[in-house]
Amino acid sequence: MPDQELQPAAPKPRRRQARGERRAAQLLDAAATVFTQAGYAGASTNAIAREAGVSPGTLYQFFPNKEAIAVELGGRLLEQWRTSYGEALSAENIRLPLSEMVDAVVDPLLEFNVQNPAFHVLMHGPDTPGQVTDAFEAFHGAVLQRIEELLALYLPDTPRSEITIVANTVLGLFKAGLDLLAVHQDEQEAYRVELKRVLFRYLDPVIGDCVLPDQA
Repeated sequence: MPDQELQPAAPKPRRRQARGERRAAQLLDAAATVFTQAGYAGASTNAIAREAGVSPGTLYQFFPNKEAIAVELGGRLLEQWRTSYGEALSAENIRLPLSEMVDAVVDPLLEFNVQNPAFHVLMHGPDTPGQVTDAFEAFHGAVLQRIEELLALYLPDTPRSEITIVANTVLGLFKAGLDLLAVHQDEQEAYRVELKRVLFRYLDPVIGDCVLPDQA
């Protein structure tokens, strides 16, 4: 009999957990909006709670402070960015002719940043918590290494030091393009086209005539 009384209650913690996850996601979405509008330094937990349509007390049930929100949001966005980056630099894309490859690689990465402006805010904000910026910098290093690996496939006889310079330049151009898109909200398409043109013109004399080996 005691066992029968306990069995119906078992699913309740799972339902509460699911509701809690939805509420936490709601708060993170609200934080993304507030960070985008006010920057990290200008945001407050009260503003985030107001954007989410909850009381500050409800927010504090999930996050002790603004920094904890930024860390959680940064982790979520970085995981999504890893997925976008992995798809953009797929084997299928890097085997395309250069003009098509630039489109296939750059477009989804730019789209991610356009759809998630809080990512740019947290990446470049001077007051962003160190745990967030450290994670972004670590991933930046991984992206740079991946670009170097791809360039080395195209340029097997080129010294590594020269490949590193090209990789840093490519990544620097892309980041500069993101800054321009963030500033020129009403002209993003024009700047998207211009960024891809710049990348193509820079890479064309470097790898435009190169052919990847079959095992790449």
